[in-house]
Amino acid sequence: MGTDDENRLRYLTLTSLDDAIRLMLERFSCTPRTVTVPVQDSCGMITAQAVFSPISYPALHLSAMDGIAVKSQDTLGATDQKPVLLTDGIRVNTGNVIPDGYDAVIMIEDVVIDKGGYLIRSSAHPWQHIRPVGEDIAQTEMIIPRLFQIRPSDIGAMAAYGITEVQTLSLKVALIPTGSEIVPIGTMPRPGEVIESNMYMAKALLTSVGADVTHYPIVPDDQDKIRACVLDAVQDHDLVLISAGSSKGTKDFTAGIIAELGEVYVHGVAIKPAKPVIFGEINNIPVIGMPGYPIACFTILREIVLPLLAGYGFQIPQPDTIPVHVTAAIQSSIGIDEFVPAMVGKINEKWVAVPLSRGSGVQMSLVRSNAYLRIVADSEGLEAGELTPAILSVRQKQADQVVLVTGSHDPVIDYLADMVRDFGIIIASSHVGSMGGLMTLKRGYCHCAPMHLLADNGEYNIPYLEKYIPNQELFLICVAAREQGIVSREGLGFEAITTHRFINRQRGSGTRMLLDHILTQKGIPATSISGYEREVTTHSGVCLSVKSGDTDLGLAVYSAARAFSLSFTPIGVERYEIVTSREMYEKDPRIRAITEVISSQKWKDLLQSLGGYQTHETGVIRRCNKGS
Repeated sequence: MGTDDENRLRYLTLTSLDDAIRLMLERFSCTPRTVTVPVQDSCGMITAQAVFSPISYPALHLSAMDGIAVKSQDTLGATDQKPVLLTDGIRVNTGNVIPDGYDAVIMIEDVVIDKGGYLIRSSAHPWQHIRPVGEDIAQTEMIIPRLFQIRPSDIGAMAAYGITEVQTLSLKVALIPTGSEIVPIGTMPRPGEVIESNMYMAKALLTSVGADVTHYPIVPDDQDKIRACVLDAVQDHDLVLISAGSSKGTKDFTAGIIAELGEVYVHGVAIKPAKPVIFGEINNIPVIGMPGYPIACFTILREIVLPLLAGYGFQIPQPDTIPVHVTAAIQSSIGIDEFVPAMVGKINEKWVAVPLSRGSGVQMSLVRSNAYLRIVADSEGLEAGELTPAILSVRQKQADQVVLVTGSHDPVIDYLADMVRDFGIIIASSHVGSMGGLMTLKRGYCHCAPMHLLADNGEYNIPYLEKYIPNQELFLICVAAREQGIVSREGLGFEAITTHRFINRQRGSGTRMLLDHILTQKGIPATSISGYEREVTTHSGVCLSVKSGDTDLGLAVYSAARAFSLSFTPIGVERYEIVTSREMYEKDPRIRAITEVISSQKWKDLLQSLGGYQTHETGVIRRCNKGS
């Protein structure tokens, strides 16, 4: 934590995102280099100047068909009743040069070869089946304009017209990762170390739009070494990006080095994540210092670096934007533009967006998302159900494939998502617990909801559905009967719950409700359990906490315990089902395809291999509120 003065300085001197971009574009001429590249290697590059054809193509009149080159005036009057015998005709194939004096081609299928010549039954008009000189392009005509992103078809055309080299834009970008805790890719990190990933992400993004990237080796937290690396980079690059060291900690040297060697224009932009971003210049070269957290880094690349490249003339793809209803409220701070990763899907012709974790270090939010929401600076956030724009990070056609699965977590949902890809289906799962999934389904914000809610009468799911969604007919597709139990490192049983450190599941999850049901039966007060209030949202989270030694035991399914090589003491078997509406099941073929996969022998074999699942009712469909 910084001092009060540091925090006050940090937050009272923030520059708006729009002002930061405007400042960058005004400070620099944004004049890119140009390089000459072989035409065959130019795909995806941006032309630095228009490309003109040095030749006419075709250069001579060519036959467009296999046939007979003729003089059209010799064919006049030919009909079925009065065929004409041509004695002056020349056999040609497609692409052959038309001899001088001949101005038409008759297809070989329309000619009868006779001893005395060629018998035809219809006249030919001038230039019939002939490609005239310059039909494709005339000499000095423009092939492609300046600032044009070269496509594979453009390469083929330029090669055909005799172009061997092309002038393209070039922007040399230096990527400098810093941090003593950073280790190279391929290294097994020790506790406290992280693999350097930000600059691989940056390199992939920047090369995709045509930049020429130099990825420097990792520089430790040493001011002299970072300074030397930055000085080297500005000698032969047009833009320098430095990862990490942009905050105000004791080892954050980026701002000081830029100020020492040049000038800092901005230190802190009113965006979240990525507030500590730095923008400055050294020797008239723009230098940007980026936070070390992955989502913050990617936000800077997308919202600041790509607009800067657009100023240089690079063609930055413009994403699709669609109106969505957010499934949960999002709180945001006034004065900050906040970018929230989200997964969007279409339900009954209405797009909905599930906000994902906003933590700057939660890299999987980027992986799982297919869109992001921008909460503008003058807003305090979004209400659940509010209509707002979502900016897609995929094409809309791919977003159309998404099936939103919201509710109870089980490791097999990931396997299900993998198997249904063969049907063109993308499952996007959110782990909010069984009750959370039930309420999301009720509001129409997911396609289906996995759940395992144990009622007082011992029945699973249906009593809760009848209570909370009484007016809608529902289908319950049985995934499996699964074993729940105590996971530990030492073979602990349920009785150890009051003597050892426990890790719990979140309120509303079926596992939490099962636990509370057993505690009530056994007369064990929750206050007697150390860790009862500590919650995670998945079975994997429980096992990870136990595996790391952070806690001693938790409640989870057998397959998760097995995946983490933990001891498992069973306490019961529960019915794990995916619930959807009858209307959704009947109208959406993707839901039926998912059901078919669950009913398949391949799926049952997978469950058996994972262990801890009983499949005698797997694929069975139950109905709830029938006839409602």
